Amino acid sequence: MFLLASGMSFAQHTNTITASLDAETKEISVQQEFIYENNSDKILTVLYFNDWAHAYSNKNTGLAKRFAEEFKRSLHLAKDSERGYTTILSAVDDNYRGLRWKRTTGDDIIRIELNAPILPGESAQLFLTYTVKLPENKFTPYGYNKKNDYYLKDWYLTPAFFDGAWHLYSNKNLEDLYTAVTATTVNFTFPKGLYLVSNFEVLGNSQFSNGQLAQLAANRQKSCEIILTPQKRFVTHVTPDMTVITDIETSKYGEIEKGLSINRITRFITDNLGEFPHSHLLVSEIDYNKNPLYGINQLPSFIRPYEEQFQYEMKFLKTALINILEETLFLDPRKEQWLSDAIANYLMIGYVEEYYPDQKLLGKLSKIWGLRSFNLAKMDFNEQYPFLYMLTARQNLDQPLLTSNDSLIKFNQKIANKYKAGLGLAYLASYVGKDKVDKGIKTFYKHYKLSQVKTLDFESILKRMTDVDIDWFFKDYVSTDRKIDFKIKKVEKTEDSLYVTLKNKKGTNVPISLFGLRNDSVVSKYWFSDIETEKKVVIPRNGEKRLVLNYDQKIPEFNQRDNWKSLGGFLSGNKKLKFTFFRDSENPYYNQVFYVPVLNFNIYDGWTPGMRLYNKTLLERPFVYDFAPSYSFREKSLVGSGRLNYRKYLSKSGLYVANYGLSGSTYHFQKNSRYSKITPSLTFGWRPDNLISNKREFLSLRYVNVLRDKDENLADFQTPPDYGVLNVRYTNHDPGIINYLSWFVDAQHADDFSKLALELEYRKLFENNRQFNFRFFAGKFLRNKTTDYADPDYFSFALDRPTDYLFDYGYLGRSENSGIYSQQIIIAEGGFKSFLPQRYRYANDWMATVNTSVNLWRWIEVYGDLGYVKNKGVSGKLVYDSGVRLNLLTDYFELYFPFHSNNGWEISQPNYGEKIRFIVTVSPRTLIGLFTRKWF
Repeated sequence: MFLLASGMSFAQHTNTITASLDAETKEISVQQEFIYENNSDKILTVLYFNDWAHAYSNKNTGLAKRFAEEFKRSLHLAKDSERGYTTILSAVDDNYRGLRWKRTTGDDIIRIELNAPILPGESAQLFLTYTVKLPENKFTPYGYNKKNDYYLKDWYLTPAFFDGAWHLYSNKNLEDLYTAVTATTVNFTFPKGLYLVSNFEVLGNSQFSNGQLAQLAANRQKSCEIILTPQKRFVTHVTPDMTVITDIETSKYGEIEKGLSINRITRFITDNLGEFPHSHLLVSEIDYNKNPLYGINQLPSFIRPYEEQFQYEMKFLKTALINILEETLFLDPRKEQWLSDAIANYLMIGYVEEYYPDQKLLGKLSKIWGLRSFNLAKMDFNEQYPFLYMLTARQNLDQPLLTSNDSLIKFNQKIANKYKAGLGLAYLASYVGKDKVDKGIKTFYKHYKLSQVKTLDFESILKRMTDVDIDWFFKDYVSTDRKIDFKIKKVEKTEDSLYVTLKNKKGTNVPISLFGLRNDSVVSKYWFSDIETEKKVVIPRNGEKRLVLNYDQKIPEFNQRDNWKSLGGFLSGNKKLKFTFFRDSENPYYNQVFYVPVLNFNIYDGWTPGMRLYNKTLLERPFVYDFAPSYSFREKSLVGSGRLNYRKYLSKSGLYVANYGLSGSTYHFQKNSRYSKITPSLTFGWRPDNLISNKREFLSLRYVNVLRDKDENLADFQTPPDYGVLNVRYTNHDPGIINYLSWFVDAQHADDFSKLALELEYRKLFENNRQFNFRFFAGKFLRNKTTDYADPDYFSFALDRPTDYLFDYGYLGRSENSGIYSQQIIIAEGGFKSFLPQRYRYANDWMATVNTSVNLWRWIEVYGDLGYVKNKGVSGKLVYDSGVRLNLLTDYFELYFPFHSNNGWEISQPNYGEKIRFIVTVSPRTLIGLFTRKWF
């Protein structure tokens, strides 16, 4: 017999709201009567209320800071008229005495001081009057849009949860409001011409001359969600299991078919979770868009690879499960969200196994010629769960399931941790028996729905369902980020038995499954546990030709490339080479080599088509090789690049990574003049404990070997043709969207020179939406024998266009002194934009420069540069320039128009077009980083 949750016996708070929406001002006038029941054993002198509508009010709220972490500028740049906020007009007690209040955490939590304390078991009545200015829904789905749609959620004051301590959580766009459940009545007045749906029961709806009045009510629910639309797009489906109101859409799927699908889904949910206790369930397209089916499901509808029925059912199922668990299981949504995620995703896995067991991850695309040979095309739909979780695990960015929701990086919060949680229950079910986990979930939901509950209650129920030890699941799988990784070390065969030595590579003591295969059919399966380091197990021979760990991939294992062992002899155990066009997912049974055409360009080689050969799969791996031999049509010779890299993750924070590399490249730097570069390198990286932070520190050591051959018809080298430079650099990088700070110290040592350089770059986005950019560079030669060269400036500091003797920069024409290619600018060293006279452009002693800019309107900025150039044996020179910068995409595509400099008024001088400078980045890898930075 399971005890009911203690919350079941608590008296509910009572909340009565009278609210009126003004369509002109986009404001809701609210009168709220709240009766607070003190269900604790503490005397309360203050109460806290969530005012999440106020999170949009300024640029310093918890929501604004969260957006800044995700590189979103929308709320920071918003006009006051687009923002949302709450204006408290009065707060009084039941004796109409005023109550003192103030804003606290993140500006969206209100602290109210009581005139009289509330003793345990007693209550207090409060009367609150306020207006809520709705935000435009350009920041989050909430608020209003220009089509006169309204989506109201967390729009009125709700009590913060108290269980002996106040749980005060700011709105961070995480869908995790933590409020005590209440008995709530809402009398809501809204304009004519709008249709209303709500998660609350609509007791009545009447119209009058100036608008409409709806009465909404709910018992033991968190907060009232209201959707207002000019069109009646929501449909009510009454199924034998629950009533559903929905506008979930998919193309080419009729209403009758939708009804049949909804019937099947609600029956599945009821059978596998339990009865939904409220009058109806609201399943909206808006809710789906907040938590969509990530991945291939988000392709445009005309190329979407799934059948319409499957697409619709998965959309509806996911949204329905999330809403049901949010409405009925009152966990701490910020710190214990993993349990709701686990149940929802476990049931989604089960639904696909029951109704769509043959569904492939790529759907119909898996049958197309050219795609069907990919390992990704052969993956089942449910294999996406370990695959997407492993995207962050392989990058050492995975986080424990118990991590607070607001401490998760976005990819983990939206995808990886949710998938790991659901996969964890599937793993547990495979180990102890699916029937036991299924029964545990239903028992948990039956006894704890509509109650304050903790994950310990779920753990207690699961442990009662089985006599197998499952402590590992909660202590290792849920509570830590320790990786799971096993291998078959060796197999000894006898006539009737196999002696298998299993090695635990990561030391995470969890069970591992072992399968015996013959002709790709499973002929045996075993589970083994308590493998701390190594363990020899014995199994009977049953005609197995191959042994495979974790064959069904129920376990999110870190590396499956060493999970198999052939029993057919030495030669049959060797993995075969498999060449695949373009990158694919890992296939542990082959040594995969990927190939893809590449096309590069510089003016000396012209267009250089080639073939890139590499081993990097869709998941990161420790050792990577990448070679791109190409052919230069202009030079009629082979060019290209290649690299070997080994990455070792050392810890989660602090000194977290070491990279060991060897790279090389060979291209032309003038007509019939080739350079070759070979660079061994070692890099260490540091990051803070807070993985959301974008701050990183790196210490890199490399030795750059440059070998050059020059056309015999051109002038001889004016510098040594071959040279080597030892380069050590420390970089500190914190690329925030509001405050950007990056600096490095660079030291170089070669036979004929030693030099030090410091660069600092700072950007500040002010509250008036004006951005200031500041860059400082200083460089000094410690010794310099290059002044004796015929070209004494080849290794010098450059004011406006570095010579790039280390061949690091992506110049399209690195040796050009005139023409369009000479106008390409890479902001390095002096960072000047104007071409100054030759005597000012280089420094063989020391140089210091400051580059600044400030925006006038959006991406139009004015810039100014100031510097001092000092060469040996001559007096230093103060240099400057200024002009207009079109900052179309910072660091990726920019134009510079010089106005005034040491040259005078450049804008009035002839051939002005030759003075314009540009930044352009054509590297796909660099551009992709713009779009992935907010996820990782």
